[in-house]
Amino acid sequence: MAAPSAAQRIVIENCAIATVDANDTEYASGYLVVAGNKIESIGAGKAPEGLENVVRRIDATGHLVTPGLINTHHHFYQWITRGLATDHNLFNWLVALYPTWARIDESMVRVAAQGSLAMMARGGVTTAMDHHYVYPKNSGDLSGAIIGAASDMGVRFTLARGSMDMSEKDGFLPPDFAVETTEGALAATEETVKKFHDASFDAMTQVAVAPCSPFSISTRLLKEGAELARRLGVRMHTHGSETVEEEKFCHELFGMGPTDYFESTGFLGEDVWMAHCVHMNDSDIAAFARTGTGVAHCPSSNARLAAGIARVPDMLKAGVPVGLGVDGTASNESGELHTELRNALLVNRLGAHREAALNARQALRLGTYGGAQVLGRADSIGSLEAGKLADFVLWKIDGLGHSSIADPVTAIVFGAAAPVTASFVNGKQIVENNRLLFADEEAIARDARAEAQRLARITAQG
Repeated sequence: MAAPSAAQRIVIENCAIATVDANDTEYASGYLVVAGNKIESIGAGKAPEGLENVVRRIDATGHLVTPGLINTHHHFYQWITRGLATDHNLFNWLVALYPTWARIDESMVRVAAQGSLAMMARGGVTTAMDHHYVYPKNSGDLSGAIIGAASDMGVRFTLARGSMDMSEKDGFLPPDFAVETTEGALAATEETVKKFHDASFDAMTQVAVAPCSPFSISTRLLKEGAELARRLGVRMHTHGSETVEEEKFCHELFGMGPTDYFESTGFLGEDVWMAHCVHMNDSDIAAFARTGTGVAHCPSSNARLAAGIARVPDMLKAGVPVGLGVDGTASNESGELHTELRNALLVNRLGAHREAALNARQALRLGTYGGAQVLGRADSIGSLEAGKLADFVLWKIDGLGHSSIADPVTAIVFGAAAPVTASFVNGKQIVENNRLLFADEEAIARDARAEAQRLARITAQG
């Protein structure tokens, strides 16, 4: 899929490259040629001679080039509620924070999205997603605010348009004023898909249908949400098997565990991915493998909320697609994905497989190609191959934190968070020397603090 000769080209040379292709091809010293918004060629040694319209050459000596990182689970609005309920399990944490979250508005959500995106993007994330499921009445255009923030920052993005229709009056967790009606949630989700979803190969914005969780939605919303997604040709997302409390809840209310419940509603399949999946037995993993259902693994959030250790090695062995997720920053205050490469490896080594659980290259694959699989975009992103979109990162590995680690992939996974010298999305640079090129980080920090304080005041006033 070569670009026409008239395309403007960027040439990156003299760098280590980890392609994360099907063969895990790597080059100790290689080149990458970008033409327009796609990768034109990649290989060992110097770039081909005689390339036309080369507008920029980057000497990437001392760097590792990888595919851009892909985040598969997040809740952007939580950026302005970080550091609260720090010693709670999931259910108690939700009960503590739902009354605050139910008072968000468009201005708060826009700033929170900017903060969440900025933190990820400057750390090598090129594709982000947000599972937004809190839509208080008269709160403004929350979906539009989130999508606008991603567009302004230049990040490729999937909005998982979430929803909740069951509340405390129904015996569920969310407060009554935090939920939508079933009909209203389905109608708003369809409207969002039709307004924003782009199904093209190089789409910068896509939308998924994403009812929140078994303990905040009706069976009808789950079933009709799945039908809606398949009618519109978009993907589906939700939380699943996150805690033992959720497992108990599902057995008491539905007479079955979460995986069987999801399958009974049509919410398993190649077009579905679920967050967490911590408490999965062999039968659950087999069902995910059989149906092609993906998993967003969120190791830091799972540890923060004492949820447990997901069986990622067993999932991978069974053929389940697995990507990495930051999760909302009220349960992972760092808001970074590049540190999740290391955390995924270390946390999984505490499980049954010990030192054989994951290695550095498997961790990198989770954060890149695995994420592309989970988001349904493995044909266009997630690995460095000719014809794929030019989403990639230059990690500086010749500095103090990494220069004495001989293997470049080991350096960025096992070592400290590597500096991002440059990050490109769709052939366009969005980060230079760990600074965002299309956002004012200091202004975002000021605005986020102001909105966090405003939300706290509103919540205190009841």
